[in-house]
Amino acid sequence: MQQNINIKNKRARFDYEILDTYTAGIVLGGTEIKSIRLGKANLSQSFCEFNDNGELFVVNMQVDEYSHGSYYNHKPKAERKLLLNKRELKKLRKEVTTSGLTIIPLNLFINDRGLAKVNIGLAKGKKLYDKRDTIKDRDTKRNLDRVKKSFNN
Repeated sequence: MQQNINIKNKRARFDYEILDTYTAGIVLGGTEIKSIRLGKANLSQSFCEFNDNGELFVVNMQVDEYSHGSYYNHKPKAERKLLLNKRELKKLRKEVTTSGLTIIPLNLFINDRGLAKVNIGLAKGKKLYDKRDTIKDRDTKRNLDRVKKSFNN
């Protein structure tokens, strides 16, 4: 069994400006955790939203079916409940409703006790020119690293 499971949402930091992060537990069924331990999950199109009872759910998170699951298998794109303190939930709900921010999952990992956890971020969407600046900064950094490497050799 693979120990270091860390599934990242690579588009999150490019599309959003992360203002605050939280670590939340996630409610999973039997075959879901087995599939995650095999690294068969995807966070690329997922987001979080509140239901009518004030509970936080992650939507559009892809957890592939477990290969040995037979008819006990789960739905790959089901909504999954996130577990946070009431104080954190109230704060997040207030931020989302008043200032128009969104909550996105940043990465999914398994902690040292074997429990699946999700790092979520309170985020504000970037404009197109912000994304261009990000690409420009990344390219200049890459070019500087190439120059530094050539001088060291």
